[in-house]
Amino acid sequence: MPHPPPHPGSHPIAHHPVAHPLTHRLVPSPAGRIHLVEQGTGPLVLLVHGFPESWYSWRHQLPVLAAAGYRAVAIDVRGYGRSSRPEATSAYRMLDLVDDNVAVVHALGESSAAVVGHDWGATIAATSALVRPDVFSAVALLSVPYSPPGGPRPSEVFAHIGGEDEEFYVSYFQEPGRAEAEIEPDVRGWLAGFYAALSADTMPEPGAPDPHFVTRGGSGSGIGSGQGTLRERFPGRPLPAWLTERELDFYAGEFERTGMSGALARYRNMDRDWQDLADGGHTGAPVTRPSLFIGGSLDASTTWLAGAIDAHPVTLPALTGSHILEGCGHWIQQERPEETNALLSDWLKSLPE
Repeated sequence: MPHPPPHPGSHPIAHHPVAHPLTHRLVPSPAGRIHLVEQGTGPLVLLVHGFPESWYSWRHQLPVLAAAGYRAVAIDVRGYGRSSRPEATSAYRMLDLVDDNVAVVHALGESSAAVVGHDWGATIAATSALVRPDVFSAVALLSVPYSPPGGPRPSEVFAHIGGEDEEFYVSYFQEPGRAEAEIEPDVRGWLAGFYAALSADTMPEPGAPDPHFVTRGGSGSGIGSGQGTLRERFPGRPLPAWLTERELDFYAGEFERTGMSGALARYRNMDRDWQDLADGGHTGAPVTRPSLFIGGSLDASTTWLAGAIDAHPVTLPALTGSHILEGCGHWIQQERPEETNALLSDWLKSLPE
């Protein structure tokens, strides 16, 4: 039986004695409202999470950045947590999320910010710096490197990954209702398995079925008959070392309340994003603001996108640091918080005033 999720104010970091309190706020945005958590005073650092996470993914960074002299602000991306959840799938396109980030900066009374993102948040952060360099003065990317807009239509690319026997998870997520049918009957169990599958200490052994794919015509219980599921490939192991039962309760409680469609809508807008950025003249464009990349050596995002990392001197011409954390999986700032905090703090201190 799932444990009751803790109240947002009862998360572990709220009880640590710190010089600056942790403050929850709702601010207006094009989505309606964005929920954020802030700590500290000084230059603004905007922290943007990925899938399937929340502001809480930055719980280890907020107090450290605050202590280092920054106003650290972690948001719930639209569709997540206590931020607004528009009904239309098209309301979750990338440029809308950039507009939300701009609205947060302005609602906080600031004119600019450094933006830090993990997973989808890295892509949101990079696009924010690409299309609004007047607002986002620097960008740090965790797990997912920068790839300039352009190339073939995303849905066509993903449809061909995996071949006849397997379907790539992105294509699986793109079809409305399919992933929801797998996840929502047992959100807590699914999240535990997904987090474990991409964590260094609990990911499947080499040669085991890859948890980034579902089996075509598998034995899962997705919409329709004979469809595979991601859950079939999750490791049947304890939680990864970075995740406590109480922390899992928090994540599960958020998604049990909101459902998964808002979070999954990010995957369902990739073709719209491709067209929007092409229409805006951003195809092939570099991000010219000072930048940082941190990847995990055991993260598929690092290995599959190694070519994008190699291209960073061209695509991120103001890159000031690129770091691969050995033996680290996908959830970088939670798996290796001390190293991540040190890299972020040093990078922020190196930025021009």
